[in-house]
Amino acid sequence: MTPTKPRGIFTQGFIVQSVGLLIAVVGVWLLYSEYIRPRAQEVEIERRIKERSGAEDAQSSQREFVIILKDYEQQACLTLMVWASILLVYKLWQVSREQTMLGRQFVQLESGQRILPEAALDYSKEVQSLVESDRRVATKMLPQFVLSALQRFHATHSIQDSAAAVQDRAQLAADELDSDLSLVRYISWAIPSVGFIGTVRGIGDALAQADQALQGDLSGVTNSLGLAFNSTLIALVLSIVLMFVLHILQSRQEHLIQDFQDYCRTKIVDFMKVPAADDMGETFV
Repeated sequence: MTPTKPRGIFTQGFIVQSVGLLIAVVGVWLLYSEYIRPRAQEVEIERRIKERSGAEDAQSSQREFVIILKDYEQQACLTLMVWASILLVYKLWQVSREQTMLGRQFVQLESGQRILPEAALDYSKEVQSLVESDRRVATKMLPQFVLSALQRFHATHSIQDSAAAVQDRAQLAADELDSDLSLVRYISWAIPSVGFIGTVRGIGDALAQADQALQGDLSGVTNSLGLAFNSTLIALVLSIVLMFVLHILQSRQEHLIQDFQDYCRTKIVDFMKVPAADDMGETFV
């Protein structure tokens, strides 16, 4: 029986999610409290001084990066982005670890030797023993591909069924990898949503200060509109970057599954043989 993927609270994936969220929240909060907001206040003070002195470049400070980032919606978007980046780096690291399995030979065959249905069970027991004795191998996907091919070949005496078992396992692995990305997809949706919340809040604040604008004081309206547009700008930029990295990860995962299928075909299935006495005329794949 093939081992199932470990699930539960104290799994490696859950720990990475929890620690990653903590790092993102604390790290971005420190960045804002120690640099971005203090620097934004300094820029705002400098702008007011320039306005009072009649300087022509007084409004140029509104385009400084700290001013664009200073509000809470941008902080939330940046926190989500850092959290998603940690998760994506972890997933990419997992793919790299899985790729190292491609260099291992799970079924040792001598020159000219073939895998017969009767021997497939012995080979599967050897692979199963390796999986149970080596924790680094137990958590990998490739041994499960090999076990599926060998066990199906022993049970059905059919090379075609063994190849189909590999394809079924590949589909299951692809579905598992896809489901593991659900949190990252949620974050990629949440970032623009938080940005739009900032837009709505900024426009609402600007409308609430319309009376002051009619009296000639436009500072409140401009600051509120700045929040509205800056939050959307940051959210959309971060979302574009996040979706690009997510695309790279999904592409690497798809290639990994294809490599596993090629491995099983060239190193396992192509060496299978059904004796003519057992199956009328069935030969090598």
